[in-house]
Amino acid sequence: MSIPTSSIEQVIPGQGAMAQPAKKARRNSFRFVANKKAATGLIILGIYLLLAIIGPWIAPYEPGARGDQLVAPPSADHWLGTTHLGQDVWSQILVGTRSVMFVGFFAGIVATVLSVLVGVTAGYVGGKTDETLSVFSNVFLVIPALPLIIIITSVLENAEDWLIALVIGLTSWSWNARVLRAQTLSLRRRDFVEASRATGEKTWRIIGFELLPNLTAVIASGFVGTVIFAVLSEITLAFIGVTSNTTWNWGTILFWAQGQQALAQNAWWWFVPAGLAIALLGTALSLINFGIDEFVSPRLRSAGKTRIKTASGRTVRMRIGFTPVLAATPVVKTPVLAATPVIEKETVE
Repeated sequence: MSIPTSSIEQVIPGQGAMAQPAKKARRNSFRFVANKKAATGLIILGIYLLLAIIGPWIAPYEPGARGDQLVAPPSADHWLGTTHLGQDVWSQILVGTRSVMFVGFFAGIVATVLSVLVGVTAGYVGGKTDETLSVFSNVFLVIPALPLIIIITSVLENAEDWLIALVIGLTSWSWNARVLRAQTLSLRRRDFVEASRATGEKTWRIIGFELLPNLTAVIASGFVGTVIFAVLSEITLAFIGVTSNTTWNWGTILFWAQGQQALAQNAWWWFVPAGLAIALLGTALSLINFGIDEFVSPRLRSAGKTRIKTASGRTVRMRIGFTPVLAATPVVKTPVLAATPVIEKETVE
């Protein structure tokens, strides 16, 4: 008796049809990294993280050390020129990268942890707990972060980076918590959650192993958005002179460049590199955020890949947000010949 090959493939794991879902799962796990936007953003962000770690060690000069070359353009000795005190701009940017990345990621972690705890708990438990946590998040939603940091730094003369990051994180979690609460409300009545609840699974296990994996993309997107906000907030505070000028970051470089009229002196090397560093970091984080959106939404993932062929033979690519205007199919008009009227003659009898 011979056994069909199809039966063997269905019984033995890893063979035939049973192997296809496993291969597909492995492909899906690398889909985010395969996204060009996400991969580009991750590479740029990795370079920034590397510079934040080794930047103070590879800086050619001390960022605050004075030199003899005042407001000197880029040269072999000073790759990005010098300031009005002869300080090396390249060393300032390298050393300042650590402060920017630390504040951004520390504030992002604090805000993400609080948003997950409050949002997911409120959405899953419901009832009075939901109402209490919703009121709590609404209160923090209207607390402005920048004025609060200004007040704290005015009281504490030398506010360190961790304190600024902590204040930003404590005041920027509420919006992400509301988003997670809404997503949890839509997931808690799904069949897989109801099945886990029916089998007697504990609440923490349902939240940790059933809900959170389905909220990973939303949590990651909120984390990236908080990092962007924290980085821009720290640079803004340093640029307006609120935070201490003894700690070097990109905002401090712009503060001294603006105070010493670098633009009027045509010292572009003093402020352009710091501005480009800010813009490139924001671009990297935005690309990662776009990659997360495309990874979650199949509609965004397939955008720009669908092509249709019109009646005239022209190929049009379908994109989200753009409605292609298709030319009307030319209609061939057939000439109509006018009929010659026939006049009948009357017969006279």
